[in-house]
Amino acid sequence: MKPRRDLYATVTDQLIAAIEAGAGTWNMPWHLSSAPIMRPTSVAGRRYNGINRLILWATADACGYSSGIFGTYQQWKGNGAQVRKGETGTHVILWKKVERQDGAGPIGNPGDGEGDSRAQFFARSFVVFNRDQVDGADDGAIKKVTPIATPIVDALTFLESLDITVEYGPHDAYYRPDLDKVFLPQRIDFDSDLDLVSTLAHEIVHATGHPSRLSRETLRDYHKDRAIRSREELCAEIGSAMIMADLGLACTPRPDHAAYLSSWLSVLRHDTRAIFAAAAQAQAAADWIHAAAAKAGSVRADEGAITEPPADLALAA
Repeated sequence: MKPRRDLYATVTDQLIAAIEAGAGTWNMPWHLSSAPIMRPTSVAGRRYNGINRLILWATADACGYSSGIFGTYQQWKGNGAQVRKGETGTHVILWKKVERQDGAGPIGNPGDGEGDSRAQFFARSFVVFNRDQVDGADDGAIKKVTPIATPIVDALTFLESLDITVEYGPHDAYYRPDLDKVFLPQRIDFDSDLDLVSTLAHEIVHATGHPSRLSRETLRDYHKDRAIRSREELCAEIGSAMIMADLGLACTPRPDHAAYLSSWLSVLRHDTRAIFAAAAQAQAAADWIHAAAAKAGSVRADEGAITEPPADLALAA
């Protein structure tokens, strides 16, 4: 197990390398087209979420894996498989929740005897190997979780069912928090219907940050600072990719977002926890979208995932 103090830097460095590798063609780790790796799962069939999805997307892209199934050495052994000699695993994150009891009571009211119960999450890493790295796996015993099979028209219905106003017309693609409205160009202005849905997913993720929903600080302070703007755009990029992957669709690149690339890399290099926060916020946005769609009767909520700590929780050192 890697020392906890190195964990954030290790993951950040891996994702920076993946982003830099695709910079020339604007091909980010979350621009996926291969269905098996869109929804990475464990041997037991549990879906990886948040930062682990990014890690495994980047690894699958770099290594050319054709499978979206990952497992620890012992998990594969329990499946009757053997990790091949010389194979290098991938470090993913397990969040351990620890309840704390402080007898001193809340600040400003010490010693009241009531105590203060707080939850802290500690990040631990463990190593997993892809199905392509093992021999002898019993594929019949592996629980595979495939993305929801969703045609383009159903995906559009899914995203338009969330009680977030979408206006099509002679616009650029953007979200206005003051109006709580998404503006999009007309269908004919997109290169494909997939581009339209992918762009709408990005703007809908922005809309999840509205005060009436997740009240995301990076959306609230979007115009105050370029670094804050970059963090919000990174959240929307990752969140839209998660939603598209859940629907079994590719998240298509938007060349106009390439302008954020240098800002993203600057943020990540100066703050090794920034990508963790962005992934957690993106996952919270995706979870909100699934829940809202389920409430509207559009698509069943996404379930059975390996969860992450709340997006607004300070990560434990």
